[in-house]
Amino acid sequence: MTDLHTPRLAAWMDGAGLPGAGAPLRTRLLSGGTQNEIYEVARADFRAALRIPPAAAPPDRDRGILREWRIIAALDGTDVPHPPALAVCTDPAVLGRTFYLMGFVDGWSPMDHQKAWPDPFDGDIAARRGLALELAEGIALLSRVDWRGRGLGDLGRPDGFHDRQVERWTGFFERIRGRELDGMAAATTWLQAHRPLDFVPGIMHGDYQFANVMYRHGGPARLAAIVDWEMGTVGDPKLDLAWMLQGWPENTADPEPGAFAYVDMRHLPAREEVAAHYAAVSGRQVDDLDYYLVLAQWKLAIVLEQGFQRAGGDEKLLAFGPIVPELMRSAAELAESTGYRG
Repeated sequence: MTDLHTPRLAAWMDGAGLPGAGAPLRTRLLSGGTQNEIYEVARADFRAALRIPPAAAPPDRDRGILREWRIIAALDGTDVPHPPALAVCTDPAVLGRTFYLMGFVDGWSPMDHQKAWPDPFDGDIAARRGLALELAEGIALLSRVDWRGRGLGDLGRPDGFHDRQVERWTGFFERIRGRELDGMAAATTWLQAHRPLDFVPGIMHGDYQFANVMYRHGGPARLAAIVDWEMGTVGDPKLDLAWMLQGWPENTADPEPGAFAYVDMRHLPAREEVAAHYAAVSGRQVDDLDYYLVLAQWKLAIVLEQGFQRAGGDEKLLAFGPIVPELMRSAAELAESTGYRG
């Protein structure tokens, strides 16, 4: 855990012109892990969230923090729900690592309500449906942002995006290979043969799901902020939609456990309705969604396989063991069922 040296932090905040100068500075850990740590920072009536890599994180994590900062700063003034960008610090003399302050989001996270949705969404099925539609609307709005006009022209490489997806992740799998995955060869061949010929580039979140958003308190459902932007890039935004939907149950009246098993998926809209809402808001067609769903399942299987291969005695990572083959077989079966061949 990072040692937040409050005198140095307070002095830097004063230099950045942030409110509350002279008042006692209070900090509180909100979440922490191997990727980044988030702290609440408050003095007088001012509240913010501070995002910083752990002290032992590799140096390139500082570049990742700056990448996140660029994205949320570029989103200021848009209709995309996001934490307001307040100030960024690249001077290691302050806290030892690059960090930034963002506006404190007054809302709730689905990760804090994994057993039951908070009121009114637990008992009101109509209100609960809005959670899914708002989730889709968040990335639909994101896909419409003028990324070049917002200064993000060098954030990613949209040219050849789909060519690189297959090449990059098959290469990654070869480096971590510890076992064979049934269906991987078939799914990989299908993806290579069915890459989209054209797409409209846009900002991607990169890991879009219920775990990475916050909602406003009370009903109706309103997205308060999209959070955790470390995977953000410019690419094909429809992969965000597929990443969100790839574990969506076929039957939301009585869903089987899937990728979204950490939240209650009962009585949410069907996948087709959620995709249609995304299409209506984003202006993007979703007729080829199957390709993106295959890619999302295939890619997620490889990402989770990395965790499984380095699990050691970590029970959470070991649990990926049976999930990965299931995901890869599902990707291959979906590819086979699409009705179009390479």
